[in-house]
Amino acid sequence: MKVRCDFLVIGSGIAGLSFALKAADHGTVCVITKAGMEDCSTQYAQGGIAAVMYEPDNIEKHIRDTMVAGAGYCNEEVVRMVVSEAPARIRDLIEWGVDFDRKPDGRLDMAMEGGHTEHRILHQKDSTGAAIEEVLIKRVREHKNITVFENHFAIDLLTQHNLGEYVTREWKDIQCYGAYVADLESSKVKTFLAKVTVLATGGCGNIYLTTTNPVVATGDGMAMVHRANGILENMEFIQFHPTSLYNPNVRPSFLITEALRGFGAELRNSDGEKFMPRYHARGSLAPRDVVARAIDNEMKLRGDDYVWLDCTHLDAGELRSHFPHIYEKCMEEGIDITRQMIPVVPAAHYSCGGVKVDMNGRSSIDRLYAIGEVSSTGLHGANRLASNSLIEAAVYSHRAAGDATGRIAGLGFEEKIPLWNYHGTTNLEEMILVTQNYKEMQMIMSNYVGIVRSDLRLARAKTRLEIIYQETEDLYRRSTISRQLIELRNLIAAGYLVIKMAKNRKESLGLHYSIDYPARPGSEF
Repeated sequence: MKVRCDFLVIGSGIAGLSFALKAADHGTVCVITKAGMEDCSTQYAQGGIAAVMYEPDNIEKHIRDTMVAGAGYCNEEVVRMVVSEAPARIRDLIEWGVDFDRKPDGRLDMAMEGGHTEHRILHQKDSTGAAIEEVLIKRVREHKNITVFENHFAIDLLTQHNLGEYVTREWKDIQCYGAYVADLESSKVKTFLAKVTVLATGGCGNIYLTTTNPVVATGDGMAMVHRANGILENMEFIQFHPTSLYNPNVRPSFLITEALRGFGAELRNSDGEKFMPRYHARGSLAPRDVVARAIDNEMKLRGDDYVWLDCTHLDAGELRSHFPHIYEKCMEEGIDITRQMIPVVPAAHYSCGGVKVDMNGRSSIDRLYAIGEVSSTGLHGANRLASNSLIEAAVYSHRAAGDATGRIAGLGFEEKIPLWNYHGTTNLEEMILVTQNYKEMQMIMSNYVGIVRSDLRLARAKTRLEIIYQETEDLYRRSTISRQLIELRNLIAAGYLVIKMAKNRKESLGLHYSIDYPARPGSEF
């Protein structure tokens, strides 16, 4: 079965849905999502979205904070562009219906988070991402030019390779014609032909045992581009959120937003000490990479499984009012955050690298865009500043839509793409072969390629992962399509890219911290 559309959007978070809404006035849009539309990282974003809206804040301050957090590795031109265009994209969201929290005088209530020097975080309580996602889903479902395919999983991109040509990484003119997409309910594979394809598939947090990412974040877009011989970069920069609720039996880990520390919460070790001032002048409001490494160090020094986040000195009513979701979740776990400290642990949270794109979201593969966490724009550098991710997605979806709609008239469909070949495949009867490799892959990445790394750990990880890769590829060639198998295949590819790029970086920089190499100036804690 072939499905044709002008714009094929793979992913249903803020990046994908914002693009879909802006492109839909210029052509037909198909949105592919492997679960429900709400199953995306945007849904889990608590803290908010960063933008300069009022004095005394200004564009230059936001640029400086982003550059400092990124360890000086950001593309300053990109940073300036995103920060400058952010207020307009906030206005887009408000016009669509997003109801950000306001003060009694009607002004937007701007919060503070780690790494920021001004109050510039727009939010809706502590469920900002969910509020944005709800509005976008409603708008998308109402638009006559958008068709949503839930429970549809993009397997691979369509390029000249599918026409029988030998495509290598050195090719300069690879083109994307759409994607093979598995209908997970029927187990049939559809051929989606598109004039423009947009990857908005999120990150790869599930390469690790502990992550705040939803279970759908399995590096799908990154893996597809890698297999299509596109360019990826900076995959070694995996951000671990310093504070997730310690509950080792639950996935995803429940995020304790940075905004809580911005509100005045303090980190303490098992001795009750406020330890962060020993690591950074800004204490608990230091950049995320600093805080995560500090917590990791404190845990290892004491042999502890977690540290404490202390809110007990804060006004109880204000705490419940500003953070109702966190309060309720902790109460479910028997923790009253107004009277008891919260056990927290770092968890894989955000991929700062990904598919390399230009300032309009174009990848190295023609007719293929990448926006949101799947992409590497240059904004985040070696460490993302808190709440810069949602605004990056909003800005790049707008720019990509403008660029793609301007060229759509000159593009057509590649009708020679063959249908999916089922020959020689059988149903997977032993799912243990997938689940065991999944667990092993996560153990390898968590133990050897986590917050602190070394050459020896990375070499061991690479050796172990290569074995799992060979086993999984053999299984994939023989088996009919299943979500679990595709996800494992994609996670292995993402893990490989993280290891490879970490091995190639002979310095400690931002989120990549190696005991074998000194830190680049500006990256130390």
